[in-house]
Amino acid sequence: MNIKDAEAQKQLKALESTLNLSLKSSHAEEANGMEQLVRPSGSWVALVTPFTEKDRIDIDGFKKLVDFHVANGTDGLIFMGSTGEATSLSMEERKLIIQEMTKYCKGKIEAFFGTSCSTTKDTVELSRFAEECGADGIQLVVPPYIVPPQEAILEFIATVAKSVNIAVTIYNNPSRVVANIDPSTMAKLLDIGNIVAIKEASPSLTQLMGDIEVSAGRLNVLCCDSPKFGLILPLMAMGGHGTANVTGNVLPKEFALMSKPWESWEDAVRCRELFFKYKPVMEAAYLLVNPVGIKAMMKLLGMPAGDPRPPLQPLKGNLLDKVREIIDKFRLREKCVV
Repeated sequence: MNIKDAEAQKQLKALESTLNLSLKSSHAEEANGMEQLVRPSGSWVALVTPFTEKDRIDIDGFKKLVDFHVANGTDGLIFMGSTGEATSLSMEERKLIIQEMTKYCKGKIEAFFGTSCSTTKDTVELSRFAEECGADGIQLVVPPYIVPPQEAILEFIATVAKSVNIAVTIYNNPSRVVANIDPSTMAKLLDIGNIVAIKEASPSLTQLMGDIEVSAGRLNVLCCDSPKFGLILPLMAMGGHGTANVTGNVLPKEFALMSKPWESWEDAVRCRELFFKYKPVMEAAYLLVNPVGIKAMMKLLGMPAGDPRPPLQPLKGNLLDKVREIIDKFRLREKCVV
């Protein structure tokens, strides 16, 4: 795209003025006197949950992945999200991951943990456990299968958020849980001081614009990296704060650069170039259903991952061959040394 630098910079300044962007640091003091809360910004990688050949949690594998991301500039990690197969883990396994990974990440990298369960009571219990263990924050998604109405979603998030003093990210993923969290519902949660961010995984740009509008600079807005949804460039252009991504499991440096909030025209150009350059890797990472594609890629690269838990099945056949081609084309073996 041939646009003169002066005109491009003028357009970006106009955009920044319109959106009244106030890019915040990762830590910001809450006005209500709460201790400093972690505010996700930049590249937050949704980690896979590595399993051993005997289908046990691979804690040593987790530690290797954490070290890999620390060394490659990832801004933060999300444990037990969709990529982490949270719904396939027992409560004991989830507590084990929280207990071990809070200790290991402390002082190295910020870490949030998905704590949503099928009931509000269990979610509160797991969220409080995460706080007791020293987690930087929790991530709340609507409990799957239940399909609660907006009023129930509001009560669920508010009840859990008020039960802890650590940071809370709201994760909207209607393709996986059926229920959408409407922007009007988000707006009603703004007064809860420890809700700090929205992770958007809806394919709707109208939803994305609604998130930006209702957050009014009070919540950081991040998006998933599914190329099918194509949210990254629109979000960053609207003043978004980064990505909560899957593909960063194998491209941490690239996603750290791509997810940097835009402060200049150069940031915008770099984000666009990286997005289209690595779009084929994103497509491979999302083959079938998350995390089947990314786990296949990581396993081929010799990274701790293991297979997805049944009933999900490992990638095979032509799709697995496609992943091998992507690994070779983008020289991922050189990038993914764990």
